[in-house]
Amino acid sequence: MTIEVRPAVDFEDVAAVVGPKRPDANVCWCLSYRLPSKEHLSLRGPARGERVRGLVAEEPPPGVLAYDGDDVVGWAAVHPRADTSFARNRRIPHVDDLPAWSLWCVRVRPGHRGQGIVHHLVAGAVELARSCGAPVVEAYPVDNDGAKVDLTMAYVGTRAVFERAGFVKVADTTSVLNGFPRVLMRRDLR
Repeated sequence: MTIEVRPAVDFEDVAAVVGPKRPDANVCWCLSYRLPSKEHLSLRGPARGERVRGLVAEEPPPGVLAYDGDDVVGWAAVHPRADTSFARNRRIPHVDDLPAWSLWCVRVRPGHRGQGIVHHLVAGAVELARSCGAPVVEAYPVDNDGAKVDLTMAYVGTRAVFERAGFVKVADTTSVLNGFPRVLMRRDLR
């Protein structure tokens, strides 16, 4: 297995990882943190996918995709914090005025989990941010102390995954996911 991580510029590949099986379903599409709450809640069914199609066409792209050969196997959302709901989130603190990028979702497709792809995705997301001039990347994983995290909530990652990628904890948050506290972790790119 050779994993290659590339900017998410192919809508069909993004849809294969974060889109629903039925186009009329109201699944996340990784929009809940990317869009203002009002817009996020107003989008229904196919409109959600069309919004993602638009984001994929923008610069910078909305994240990165991991490929095993020609097969898309994972996704990580990363974007300037100012363009996400983290810019206004009361539970996730701002630690300074640097134009940080937020990395908030890491997803590996079923059948490909447990192979370390998440580490490739985090590294690829950091590289995308670096190539776009980001001085720092933030993540908001759960601090689960090795306990099992429910698969539906594992998209935020764990503190251990981000520590392995060179991130350090810089602040506690008041956000809790699946019973675990979330922490603010950063990787300085300067």
